[in-house]
Amino acid sequence: MARASGPPPLDRRTVLLDGGLSNQLADQGCDLSGALWTGRVLAEAPGQVAAAHTAYLRAGAEVLITASYQVTDPELVRRSVEVAAGAAAGAGRPVWIAGSAGPYGAVLADGSEYRGRYGLSTAALEAFHRPRIEALAAAGADLIALETVPDTEEAEALLRVLADCPVPAWLSYTVEGGRTRAGQPLDEAFGLAAGVPGLLAVGVNCCDPGEVEPAVRIAAAATGKPVVAYPNDGSVWDPAGGVWRAPPVPRVWEVARWQRAGARLIGGCCRVGPAHIATLTPHPPP
Repeated sequence: MARASGPPPLDRRTVLLDGGLSNQLADQGCDLSGALWTGRVLAEAPGQVAAAHTAYLRAGAEVLITASYQVTDPELVRRSVEVAAGAAAGAGRPVWIAGSAGPYGAVLADGSEYRGRYGLSTAALEAFHRPRIEALAAAGADLIALETVPDTEEAEALLRVLADCPVPAWLSYTVEGGRTRAGQPLDEAFGLAAGVPGLLAVGVNCCDPGEVEPAVRIAAAATGKPVVAYPNDGSVWDPAGGVWRAPPVPRVWEVARWQRAGARLIGGCCRVGPAHIATLTPHPPP
């Protein structure tokens, strides 16, 4: 079976996402320097991206997130979907392709996605995101991952684009201290997504695992939608040094609690590799 059909069945069970693409590519010896980050490997060595996807499939992932997080070139966007689909074709089981549409701050390559409030209008952000999301949909992505969103201003722009998108999506904020990275209350942030028909799920990603459970509860209560949760390992990005600062003590992943709170798509983000994904094995919803 090359590809799944339709959106993931979130009403029946929890679906396992993949983990961090950047750390897996780095472990494979790839050079991720430069503004394109994982997009550089996609452009120069797409076989390495396919190998990273395959590593997550072997770990049990049912959803592959494309290497388009910082990519704006339409050809590379298309390639990201094709490479993920090619890896999925060898899985022998249903696999969904989530086209990654990272935040505007990601293309600045300066850590702005962890601050938000770029000083751009909602219209400008909408104009930035629309071609990328349209390209992901046209390339055949099963759903769009509107991910690592730091503030409600960008979320509003993304939801405007989604209104014209033929492919379902999830919207996931990156959060800290129980708020968006820009400091907005999560009930207000998730409230923007309530009643949006093209939105399959809402949630959080690239945050400390300890932030997940309360955010999942707020997301579920504010929207009534299934929740997506894929934190990092608890490390903090240091934009000045260009490195991740690991937590002094490994973070605990309370996956069963996340599920009870409403999480139906669960995986990992930066610095979470295939070995960790293989341990998650989500159970049926309670």
